[in-house]
Amino acid sequence: MADNKTIMIVEDDMVISLVIDKMVRALGYTVVGKATSGPEAIEKVLELKPHIILMDIRIKGDMDGVDTVIKIREELDVNVIFLTGNSDKLNYNRAEKAGFVDLITKPFTMVDLEGALKKINE
Repeated sequence: MADNKTIMIVEDDMVISLVIDKMVRALGYTVVGKATSGPEAIEKVLELKPHIILMDIRIKGDMDGVDTVIKIREELDVNVIFLTGNSDKLNYNRAEKAGFVDLITKPFTMVDLEGALKKINE
């Protein structure tokens, strides 16, 4: 899918996932898929080929969001916006090595998300 308005949400908290989904749609983007774990995210991203991934750094399972993005980037070049409840330097440095457009600290507002998404189209 070449549409630059397609988004995959990777978030293991269903309530937060739903809130992000509503924000994304309100900003005019299309949610093409959701995942709650690294392996599920990899499979869906490679199948759906979204333009943007909103990736929670802390997801359930053996792979966190940073490890998942590193694996995805072996197959596909995709824009990543990391979401995290923990903005410590270690997480930031690991995320930076994986590559991202932006890193947003939770809780975030629609303005925060919109600002991050705008960076992709600059």
